[in-house]
Amino acid sequence: MNLSAAPHRCAARAKGLLPLAAALLVALPSAHADTGKLLLTGGVSTVEGAAGGGISPWAVIGSQATEGERGVSAYLSRAETQDYGLTATGVAVGLNDRFELSFGHQNFDTGITGTLLGLPGLDLKQNIFGAKVRVAGDAILDSDTLMPQIAVGVQHKQLDSSGLDGTLDALGAKRSGTDVYVSATKLFLAQGVLVNATLRATKANQNGLLGHGARLGGADNGYEFMPEISVAYLVSKNVAVGFEYRDMPNKLQRAGAAAGLGDGLRADAWKDIFIAWAPSKNVSLTAAYVDLGRVVPATTNNKKQTGVYVSAQFAF
Repeated sequence: MNLSAAPHRCAARAKGLLPLAAALLVALPSAHADTGKLLLTGGVSTVEGAAGGGISPWAVIGSQATEGERGVSAYLSRAETQDYGLTATGVAVGLNDRFELSFGHQNFDTGITGTLLGLPGLDLKQNIFGAKVRVAGDAILDSDTLMPQIAVGVQHKQLDSSGLDGTLDALGAKRSGTDVYVSATKLFLAQGVLVNATLRATKANQNGLLGHGARLGGADNGYEFMPEISVAYLVSKNVAVGFEYRDMPNKLQRAGAAAGLGDGLRADAWKDIFIAWAPSKNVSLTAAYVDLGRVVPATTNNKKQTGVYVSAQFAF
């Protein structure tokens, strides 16, 4: 993994996304967002593009747009573990604080796994097209009641062709798939606490970076319902700390066993502990300790992948 080159690649992606975000904002037909939400109550950008925490979508709608407004956000994120690296970039458009359209791009550096597969320098690239609609509640207006804000979302994920195609085909995993989720976000404004619960129907292996589903060895190839939980505490009006938990399907484990790998393709839940800071209403910076569990443990000595995550979001 070339860590010294990563900041330069990330900066280049950020320069490309900001003009796109500006163009999207200009092209939208309604009034620009000029008031904005309370700091950090709209979440940040997930590694998949939707508004929420770092690894799980919330029921909030991305950007600074409130009712009657349109807005746009762009983000750049980087996660580093002992053996892997992930760069995520994307944009989201918020309409009337009710609809969200998002696009995320992920570049996963396979590190030691690619080398042991005879594919040194292998990067897995994935595009994620998302949509979300708020169907009930309002996080701010209902903050003094028990009613949460509820949203329904969909994410279509497409993994680019790579040297891993033959392996995924042998395991019976597809390179594209669609997740559907329901999120409920409750803001206790007086206490400065935000709680989110998401239930996701998915076939994705490691968020889709290892394809979707598996058929080898009679592995379960249907949708599974995976829970995701986020809790954040507003230390001040512009600083929040919290944690996230996201369960993952384990569809490749049985397929891996049938291929003679034992538990070598086992997947674990993703977790993080984060701090988010909003120096202004248009900028938020997030840092986190991440635990992705085991990612292809057959090539990493069954080691849990822990490390750091940093993200910058620009929202208007």
